[in-house]
Amino acid sequence: MKNHIEVMISEEKVEQRVCELANQINEDYVGRELHLIIILKGSVFFACELAKRLTVPVTMDFMSASSYGNGMVSAGKITVRKELDEDIAGKEVLIVEDIVDSGNTLFYLKKLLMARSPESLKIVTLLDKPTCRTTEIKIDYCGFEIPDKFVVGYGLDYAQHYRNLPYIGVVIQD
Repeated sequence: MKNHIEVMISEEKVEQRVCELANQINEDYVGRELHLIIILKGSVFFACELAKRLTVPVTMDFMSASSYGNGMVSAGKITVRKELDEDIAGKEVLIVEDIVDSGNTLFYLKKLLMARSPESLKIVTLLDKPTCRTTEIKIDYCGFEIPDKFVVGYGLDYAQHYRNLPYIGVVIQD
């Protein structure tokens, strides 16, 4: 691929913020078990780093939902590609997302998951683009608010490339 990547958020800043989020979640869930629902594929890097820092008991499951495909613009239609393996009824659930822009995917997933009767359901995202929101969705824990730019790294991709970058970068097409 012929693209240039400019660093938006350094590896050190991402690591520091993940630690801060984990501390806040640990305080909020003290004495309770937390069930993480990790949204594949982009959230895996963030979820692993976050989970390593959680001191409350944690279980996890995975879902795959997307509205992007291989482009840089949302296609609009949400597709669930992988369902949960476990029942979430009665569990304290935290959806782990890499980025929230329009909010459509999370709105859809939250409605779907709330119908399964969790004890509670909250959302943590590494990145939030509130200026892109087209759907009302509450983000309970947010790493960084960013401008409307297409970003990669730390699990986020462009056509399956750049996920392994240890920082958040902006794609500059050559």
